[in-house]
Amino acid sequence: MNSKKTLVALAALLFAAGTARADSLLINGAGATFPAPLYTKWFAEYHRLHPELAFNYQAIGSGGGIQQITNGTVDFGASDAPLSDEQIAKIPDVVHIPTVLGAVVVTYNAPVKSLKLTPEALADIFLGKIATWNDPALAKLNPGVKLPDTAITVAHRSDGSGTSYGFTDYLSKVSPEWAAKVGKGTSVKWPVGLGGKGNDGVTGLVKQNPGAIGYVELAYANQNKLPLAQLRNKDGHYLLPTLASTSASAAGVAMPADYRVSITNASGKEAWPIASFTYLLVHRDLADAKKGEALVKFLWWATHQGQKDAAPLDYAPLPAKVVHMVEKTIESLTVQGKPVKIATK
Repeated sequence: MNSKKTLVALAALLFAAGTARADSLLINGAGATFPAPLYTKWFAEYHRLHPELAFNYQAIGSGGGIQQITNGTVDFGASDAPLSDEQIAKIPDVVHIPTVLGAVVVTYNAPVKSLKLTPEALADIFLGKIATWNDPALAKLNPGVKLPDTAITVAHRSDGSGTSYGFTDYLSKVSPEWAAKVGKGTSVKWPVGLGGKGNDGVTGLVKQNPGAIGYVELAYANQNKLPLAQLRNKDGHYLLPTLASTSASAAGVAMPADYRVSITNASGKEAWPIASFTYLLVHRDLADAKKGEALVKFLWWATHQGQKDAAPLDYAPLPAKVVHMVEKTIESLTVQGKPVKIATK
């Protein structure tokens, strides 16, 4: 499977080819790195189907995407974290469009083939309370496994990140101490560790530091063949992350009308505990006639035909019940106050 860098490079070439046409329409977006491999695929494929249209997407992190859509410097933003009430107050006409589900996973650099972690142990590692690999708490969870007498180096994101939001949202649910001392957010004050920009940066820190542990997205971890820890979920089962366990996280969650929902630490025997929806952020009424119409039609395509590209890139497609909700939301979007005619078949 192509790496994230290869996909981004390929798409960049395709986008450049699209913008070379004098009559090309360029739609600008920025934000989440979490779904960037899939969005890259979508933008390239949609450009192939519609050569008159090109996308320029900057994967700068969810925090950056939220900031740019707020500032009005892009046509759409992208975020793995739903906007807070305070953020929505600055752009009250913003609409969340869920695109796929993804999982956040724990990767590590230690001579351990199979590592089991509980929610409490994971929180204590990132709080700095468990500082060595052979700590009794870890030894108890991994009987018969020879854990090294090595210091643990925590690796975390340094940029505003939806991956961080999902991870800290989970830790806030399972650890009262984490909730009180650190909390959740795209950016938090980490108690310990080293910061890296993007999934690349966190992975680099883990690989370069024996004894390191960090968190990245499942798609990135699988494409780069990173070792993954098993986590005990809410129902007490130890799991490795899969597409099926990612989908299971959303199975019992009621989706609100504005799609701002947390599915971390979900109930269910097969539910992976750190999963989330990821969103495209658009204005309810789009000001640019040509861009607005093109963007609305792309949103329909991405949440329908585009879903077939999700699983091959390690994302879980939207559940059917969510797709039905999204259809109504997309049909409610307007361009200069007028609805857009969408070919729904």
